[in-house]
Amino acid sequence: MGGLLEQINGPADLRGLKREQLQGLVKELREYMIATVSRTGGHLAASLGAVELAVALHYVLESPRDKIIWDVGHQAYAHKLLTGRRDRFETLRRADGISGFPRRSESEHDAFDTGHGSTAIAAGLGMAKARDLAGEDHSVVAVVGDGAMTGGMAFEALNLGGQLDTPLIVVLNDNQMSISPNVGGLSAYLSKLRLDPHYLRAKSDFETMASKLPLGESILEAVDRFKDGIKQLLLPGMLFEELGFTYLGPIDGHALPTLIDTLRQARSLQRPVLIHIITQKGRGYVPAENDAAKWHRTPAFDVETGEPRNFSVGLSYTLVFGGSLVALA
Repeated sequence: MGGLLEQINGPADLRGLKREQLQGLVKELREYMIATVSRTGGHLAASLGAVELAVALHYVLESPRDKIIWDVGHQAYAHKLLTGRRDRFETLRRADGISGFPRRSESEHDAFDTGHGSTAIAAGLGMAKARDLAGEDHSVVAVVGDGAMTGGMAFEALNLGGQLDTPLIVVLNDNQMSISPNVGGLSAYLSKLRLDPHYLRAKSDFETMASKLPLGESILEAVDRFKDGIKQLLLPGMLFEELGFTYLGPIDGHALPTLIDTLRQARSLQRPVLIHIITQKGRGYVPAENDAAKWHRTPAFDVETGEPRNFSVGLSYTLVFGGSLVALA
């Protein structure tokens, strides 16, 4: 393997690197994930898109003291590689090997057992409240994809989190995909945010101008009401702001320096914060970039061609389960 990755046996080793070394580590992580999953199979595309995020989280936070909860878990392969499981990664999803998802029994860096979606924010809020009751001060971060964000539990947690007003960071990893492309009202809303990243600057410019007007108090109150109205048009993330979260974004989820600085800013605010990052599912492997739905979950494959490896297996669990359901119906 060689290089930086073989020096990383835990997050403390990562934090010992210089910032200019991190991009090289990102490249090695993607290469290692592609090479390994080509032999084992697994959920590749989502994890390829979250490599910079995993590096930034472990560079800024101090896991396991700080808690990182990966919603669904399909995004967490780089997290596993950075938290002492590199030498066991070849056993991914095999008997007596490491899980394809976060597991507390597997590592102290896996804060919550996540399989399928929309649970991370609620779990994170519970951990944040427990932290407060215990008089502790560590950070809690929930990483949720835009697909899992459509689940009701996610919005229940956002609703309560804004009311409790306790420090909690939610990272919305928006790759415009669930297993396949997202649909629905929330997807359309996030698309609007992705397409209009300059709203914050427009809002800031307006507020600066309004604050300098030489007006009487009653007219200033009218300006304040006007500002409250205009921000509905100008402020991205208004949905999350109204729920009580400070909205930061949208930002490029592959711009590592920006990710690091934004996470540090979010920690310093000491309140509920939602960071909206835009990522590309399948990033760094052209076949997965071109067909992210196909590469969401892949069998073993040839790295050069992207074609499945020739191997003989019996019926899959999915086929047996589906056939049994049909027969029972």
